[in-house]
Amino acid sequence: MADRREFLKHGAAAAAVLAVHTKRGPLWESPVFGMVREDASGAAADVIGDPPAIKELLTAALNAANMAGAQYADVRVQRLQRNFVFTREQQILNVVDLDTIGCGVRALVDGTWGFAATRSLTVDAVASAARHAVATARGSRVARDAAVDLAPTPAYPDVTWQSSFTTDPWSVTLEQKTDVLLKANAAALKAPNVKFVTSGLFFAKEERNYASTIGSSVHQTLVRSYPTMQITAVSTDRTDFQNRQNVVAPMGRGWEYVLERDLPGHAQQWGEDANARLSAKPVDVGRYDLVLHPSNLWLTIHESIGHPTELDRAKGYEANYAGTSFVTPPEKTLGHLRYGPQIMNIQGDRSQAGGLSTMGYDDDGVRPDDFLIIKDGILNDYQTTREQANWIKWWYDKEGRPTRSHGCCYAQDWANVQFQRMPNVSLLPGKEDHTWEDLIAATDRGIAIIGDGSFSIDQQRYNAQFSGQLFYEIKGGKIVGMLKDVAYQIRTPDFWNSMKMIGGKRSYELNGSFFDGKGQPPQINAVSHGAVPVRFAQVNVINTGRKA
Repeated sequence: MADRREFLKHGAAAAAVLAVHTKRGPLWESPVFGMVREDASGAAADVIGDPPAIKELLTAALNAANMAGAQYADVRVQRLQRNFVFTREQQILNVVDLDTIGCGVRALVDGTWGFAATRSLTVDAVASAARHAVATARGSRVARDAAVDLAPTPAYPDVTWQSSFTTDPWSVTLEQKTDVLLKANAAALKAPNVKFVTSGLFFAKEERNYASTIGSSVHQTLVRSYPTMQITAVSTDRTDFQNRQNVVAPMGRGWEYVLERDLPGHAQQWGEDANARLSAKPVDVGRYDLVLHPSNLWLTIHESIGHPTELDRAKGYEANYAGTSFVTPPEKTLGHLRYGPQIMNIQGDRSQAGGLSTMGYDDDGVRPDDFLIIKDGILNDYQTTREQANWIKWWYDKEGRPTRSHGCCYAQDWANVQFQRMPNVSLLPGKEDHTWEDLIAATDRGIAIIGDGSFSIDQQRYNAQFSGQLFYEIKGGKIVGMLKDVAYQIRTPDFWNSMKMIGGKRSYELNGSFFDGKGQPPQINAVSHGAVPVRFAQVNVINTGRKA
């Protein structure tokens, strides 16, 4: 293993050696995830930095689609960059760079979609891709079930948007990045019984250019950052080990976020958490009141609310890969399904500062709105695109609301067709400004859970099991000790209806997933979930450490 100075001295060369070039399309192909690196050509990168050249390409693609017979078309010219840095103790394990640039064209012909993409950013190449998209739509007409009917949206000509980052991670040196990680590793190793530490940084940057035949032209720049650590403590007799991981939430921000989270300043405490788990009492199975921290509850929201309220999933269009939903059919659930008590309000949005799904305009060219998926405990809406909004027009008409997309259309890159993806989905704070401490004080016998852990859920998102990172026994309104081997089991409507007390605005925070998969071929989306602490009554808890 190369020492730190030698690695950094040859950092650029090392990164190049790690890369395996491919003629296959973009993203999510690094050795770390069973993928390989892709490099964008210098000429293509030059085009991304030239607005007149971009406009020429967008115009050429739309004109070609129109001339070929498309009733509607949109085009995306995008650059997507990924940078991953991985360390273990005082060693640098890997540096991965992904960089891909190209153009994707979507065309609607006779109510049928067609799509084509090219990595060649020339006028002739994008025009050819547009004609191919139209031809694909015509060829797919025979398999169409119902004609695509797009909900209306205003045109947004010549608009720009940037996510809430102040320091671009690509302006930060490799030495600065590894310095943070190695200092954090060293700090964690100071904790008793900590023997192993891994850490990493994930960065993503998207430069997105979009135009459509209704007159929209949008340029957006999005940056996301995700610092990670896994700290392992081993018992002195080597009969047990415990981890502390998932210590920092991913966020739609830049390098400044990594510095604010101060991994070196917190790592020793995280190591002490891992050590404390070694001597924690195994949980007794049974029913407990649970006080769930936002860092735990976000994953339960994601799996049991976020996914089942995707309208394409509820209608059965994702059954083969992602599964279906118990929140169906819309005719029987909208306005009727009691998801939880009256204090439960779930919002979908792409507007929260720092949210992983936050963006100014989606890949339908829609400016997203904030909308209540669950209102006062009752199912109120689904996540929709322009294509999907008309599927529940009857509901919007009944409610006196306009039929519009909520801006949930997204493609991970230029080579993939856009489709419905989850926005930020969040549990809104309660009217009373309760804190984490208030919820614990109101609990006579229960368990407090911090951080997310392993989980399992069925294909309809109805039965599930979730664990966490840190577990504390509550008696008489006070924490009396640490537990381990805790997991709680839920039946989704029963679980959410057992909510008894929720936190207020002061206790609200964002967590989320940097890698949320959906679709065939699979695509990756990043999504945040805001939450407050919540107390649930009499939830079934099992001991995951028990052996048969």
